[in-house]
Amino acid sequence: MTSTRERQRAAARARLEREMAQRATAARKRRQLQTTVGAGLALLLVIAGTVWLVASLGDDDKSTDTATPAAGTTQCVWTDLPAEQRSPTTKDVGLPPATAPNAGSQTMTIDTGLGPITAKLDLSKVPCTAASFTHLAEKNFFDNTKCHRLVTEGLKVLQCGDPSATGAGWRDSDGTGGPSYRMAEENLPTEQRPPYPAGVIAMANSGQPGTSGSQFFIVYGDSELDATYTVLGTVTGGMDLVNQVGAAGDDGAFAQQAGGGHPKKEVLINKITMSPVAS
Repeated sequence: MTSTRERQRAAARARLEREMAQRATAARKRRQLQTTVGAGLALLLVIAGTVWLVASLGDDDKSTDTATPAAGTTQCVWTDLPAEQRSPTTKDVGLPPATAPNAGSQTMTIDTGLGPITAKLDLSKVPCTAASFTHLAEKNFFDNTKCHRLVTEGLKVLQCGDPSATGAGWRDSDGTGGPSYRMAEENLPTEQRPPYPAGVIAMANSGQPGTSGSQFFIVYGDSELDATYTVLGTVTGGMDLVNQVGAAGDDGAFAQQAGGGHPKKEVLINKITMSPVAS
């Protein structure tokens, strides 16, 4: 009988020892798992922190590039026309640089079949418009185009800059062409009377803000226009040529629309060049 009890107690101890061993093994595995998970989580946190830091630094760099131009430059915004707003008279030569110098001056030379017309541009007043002209001139945008419109009554302006106004004769589409982007107006003469005196070159637009493109007009007689057109620069040579064109008159082709017509004395622009920036 005693032997039986001892065997029972021995069996019970054996079961208890097995259970304790199993529990210890399970506890050890839990600790190992927790240690592994903790280490992995810590590694993930380190990686996440590193990614956040790099991204933050990258964001800082991007915001610096776009929001803070270098000293002596201005940030320019070019509105790229969507496909549905382009036409056969649109000439795509890409976009000008995002920044432009805002100090000094440039000389624009319009080489015409009648002779050169020169103008001085003040970059403190028209940094982005001047940058646009520099870009377009470098892309030969204006080569072999004609000044398509002359107004002799009320206003006295000669309008040019349509890249599609080329070849012999005139087309109904003349005056509708431009680059594949638009830009905001600059240097509006809101305090000047008349706003557009003889001898200035100004930018044409559609009448809505932010629609300046490549077309410009040379004013050869004081003109009362709303001060909504960028004054690009002042003519320094060749005004006698423009006066000759004005004196020859126009054909009245636009009389029922915007006024004026094609100039009877043809003005062919061989090329426009922009000088380096001068201090």
